[in-house]
Amino acid sequence: MVRDATLADDLVQECLERALSRLHLWRPGTNLRAWLFTILRNLHINGVRRRQPVVDIDAEAQAAIGAAPGSQFVRMELRDLRRALALLPNEQREVVLLIGLEGISYNEAADILGISIGTVKSRLSRGRRALRLLMEGRNPADDADS
Repeated sequence: MVRDATLADDLVQECLERALSRLHLWRPGTNLRAWLFTILRNLHINGVRRRQPVVDIDAEAQAAIGAAPGSQFVRMELRDLRRALALLPNEQREVVLLIGLEGISYNEAADILGISIGTVKSRLSRGRRALRLLMEGRNPADDADS
């Protein structure tokens, strides 16, 4: 969601702190993972709303980490995937990342996002299709009618 490993670590830590301080709100027998993802998502949305400026001090050091010989193609594919994900509508990106990256079930994603399973499946299908087109260098809007 945040597209930065350091920010992701901070978000997870804040999520766990929030969950521990509000553990009394969790209902035993319900899906703990979905509850934690809901907290994580809400914290992320609140952070986006606040638009806190972030200064990346170690950009050169981070760039050098993945600079193994022959890995340029992989890095370029990852760069293209990041760009394509950034172009997806937020609703589709959330579902694609929750199911595709985090590996959670449709039911858990529906619980986390507060939507029906049918909506999850629809957003996932449209998001995957748009990603595929973007990775091929095509515009999903141009292909909407086909």
